[in-house]
Formats: sequence, C-alpha cells, structure tokens
Amino acid sequence: MNHFEYAKPTTIAEAIKLGQASGAAFLAGGTNLLDLMKGGVTHPGSLIDIAHLPGLDIIETLGDGSVRIGALVRNADLAHDPDFAKKFPAIAEALLSGASAQLRNVATVGGNLLQRTRCAYFYDLASACNKRAPGAGCDARGGENRGHAVLGWSEACIATNPSDFCVPLAALDAVVEIDGPAGRRDIPFEQFHQLPGTTPERETALAPGELIIAVRLPATAAEFAAHARYVKLRERTSYAFAVVSAVAALRFDGPTIGEARLALGSVAAKPWRAHAAEAVLVGGKPSADNFRRAAEAALADAKPSGANEAKIELARRILVRACTLAALGTPERIPALPASPFATPAGAIIHD
Repeated sequence: MNHFEYAKPTTIAEAIKLGQASGAAFLAGGTNLLDLMKGGVTHPGSLIDIAHLPGLDIIETLGDGSVRIGALVRNADLAHDPDFAKKFPAIAEALLSGASAQLRNVATVGGNLLQRTRCAYFYDLASACNKRAPGAGCDARGGENRGHAVLGWSEACIATNPSDFCVPLAALDAVVEIDGPAGRRDIPFEQFHQLPGTTPERETALAPGELIIAVRLPATAAEFAAHARYVKLRERTSYAFAVVSAVAALRFDGPTIGEARLALGSVAAKPWRAHAAEAVLVGGKPSADNFRRAAEAALADAKPSGANEAKIELARRILVRACTLAALGTPERIPALPASPFATPAGAIIHD
C-alpha cells in the first residue's frame, strides 16, 4: 500500500474542504476502498475519514412521509430496523442478501452506492482496463466475460455494478442527497450511476469533492410494501455477488396491477430500471404470460458483450420469478435465505 495522508474532520464542511484536494478519497466503512488500495487498484493521496461525522447515521421519517437514510447508517442496522423493513421489505431483503454479516455491520449506505465493479480485469493490474487506467483498453472484451454486461455497455467497458441495495433504490425512485463545494443538491437515483460510454472511469454523477449525505425514499415507495420482493441468482447462495438480480414491487387495484416498479441488477454498469416492462404490467392481472411479456420488454435491448448470451435469458427468468413472488405477497418474515429463488415463502424470523 502506498503512503497517504490521513485526516479526520469533525464537520461536513471541513470534510468537503479536505475532499477538494487532488487525489483525496472519503473513507467510511472502507470495505471496498481499502481492498482496492491494498491491491494497488487505486492510489488516493489522502483519506478523509468521515465515519464519525455527526448526524449522518440516522434513519428518520420526514414531514411529507418520505424516509431519509443517513449516509453513515450501517447496512445491517438499516436491514434490521423493523419500521424500515416493514415499509420497504425489498430493500431489507436486498441488504441481507449481500456480503457477510460481518461486512454488513461495517459497510455504510453511502459506501454501498459507491462500490466499484467486481470485474476481475479491473482488479488484475496485469490486465488492460479502461476503468482503472483510461485509454488502456478492455481485456474483458476478449476474455472470460460470461458474467459481464448485457445492457448499456460500450466497446470501452462491459463491467457491471455489483450492488444489491441499489437495485430496489432504483425501482422505488430514491433520491441521493449530496453536499459539496457548490452547496447541497439532490440527484434522482436513476441519474446517479452512469453508463460507460467512452469514459468508463467516471462512474457516478458526483463532482470532485462532493459527499453523499443521505438517501431519501419518497412516501409513495411504501405503497408497494405488501407486494415487493428482491431475487438474486448467484453461483452460491451465501457471500456471492449476483449473476443477475431483480426487484419487483407491485400495487394492486382490486385484481389488476395498478402500478409496477421493476429493476434489474448485475446486467449493466448501473442498476437497470425497466420502465417498458412496468408499462406492460399496468392494468393487467398477475399471470405467467404477463410476467414473461414484461421480462421480454425489460431485455428487449439486451445484447451479449461476449460469451454471455445466456445471461439475457437468466435475467428474463429472474424477473419473472421476482414478479411471481411479489404477486403472492410480501412474507411476514424475511426468508432464511434472503433473495434466494429457492427460499421458501415463510422463511425464518429475522424481524421480531
């Protein structure tokens, strides 16, 4: 690990000022950043430790009914908060399907939004990677790429976003609250992560020195609580990133679907909101045929980025599975195997 400067600001304003220095990086839980530093993938000149900044570790309901989650709230604390899990069960299920319990106890909400791709070529310093070294090329294009992007990729990069948490956030119209040198601003979640284009090194809409303060969920997001599921297909049930994942959140008007929120994970460089698929479901009844039609619409623009054509069909099937489970209703308890397509509906007690 290279030498770096370390600072521990006591206010948000101080952190932002320090974060404007060239090569500065904010440090919270560090579950991804420190690994990248140890592996020589990233070389910050200074670390700004924000883990103890006041007021950023709170979950609160605002006057308009929206829920505000501070950037320093731990993943485990959010998932196990009974009020939050009742309102947003798909988010709780997504969080509990990610990493290990030990990592969830350390990782933060803000850090989860900023975690880097798990593309092996990004981590391998002997491989060409435009994300790690702009202009170097992309060895993943001709390498082992069955797990890479099938939507929104470019010739410069075919990596995927690995987050579970971000998939339901995209579906539920979350907003990211930012503070920085130019003041505070909100970014709609769909605009927060960026597709690679010709600049895959630029992964988010954050400007230099800007800091995530909170994530906010609108009051309307809780209207899907009775029919919301996150499903994740992985190569092993525990401690693995998704091959593909999907969230389905449905609101019923009698026997028909009045509103649908759908998103896919690990298919692109950002969580993929499936607006066209949502439109297919609205006004119809929950059925295998309608769910399959929605899945076809969601993947209509998908194309292989290598030897990964099978991933397109996997994504269709996992979205159908998510819709099917959501239509059956949110279980009273988070399943013992959160987000697993093989979990029984009843599950085991997680929230008392």
